[in-house]
Amino acid sequence: METLEALNRSLFLSINATPATPPWLIDTALFIANYLILLVPLTLVLMWLSGDARQRATAIRVCAVTLLTLGVNQAIGYVYPHPRPFVIGLGHTFLEHAPDPSFPSDHGTVFSTFVLTLLLGGMLRTGLLALAVGVAVAWARIFLGVHYPLDMIGAVGVSCLVYAVAAPVWKACGSALTRFAVTLYRALLAAPIRLGWLRP
Repeated sequence: METLEALNRSLFLSINATPATPPWLIDTALFIANYLILLVPLTLVLMWLSGDARQRATAIRVCAVTLLTLGVNQAIGYVYPHPRPFVIGLGHTFLEHAPDPSFPSDHGTVFSTFVLTLLLGGMLRTGLLALAVGVAVAWARIFLGVHYPLDMIGAVGVSCLVYAVAAPVWKACGSALTRFAVTLYRALLAAPIRLGWLRP
């Protein structure tokens, strides 16, 4: 474990920005770290509003598995409260963040669950684009000093594990959950749907 932690810290320091890093690169990383996560809910909304039944089911599945995985993250953080780099004075920090446990990364979890569900749902192009964005976000949050590389790798591992465990549950309940979501959507937004502003 000590060897793994030493490797984790060494990799972090090799990626982490320093006071000598050009300001434009810091600003770019800040934008990536803070705002590209918003592409996930935006994509899910677009999938729901303009997609077919398969895309809507995939969007619901992303939401369900992501919530489960984030819950597992909270449990891991409670049992294994791994400190962030700035908490132990390691490297340089350019992004304000609460000193909560670093492992696994919630940002990494959201993106890895999103990518995994898209790819396994047959949405290859969107999944690969999301993968590229997710890698950029993971790099930025390490670069800015709030995560270690293993926080991101751990997020992928947790997402894969939760997805695998949830797969039989989704097979049994996913269709019913999707039908319920569609029924609720059509009831709540009946007026704009009737006017043709939204897809039924």
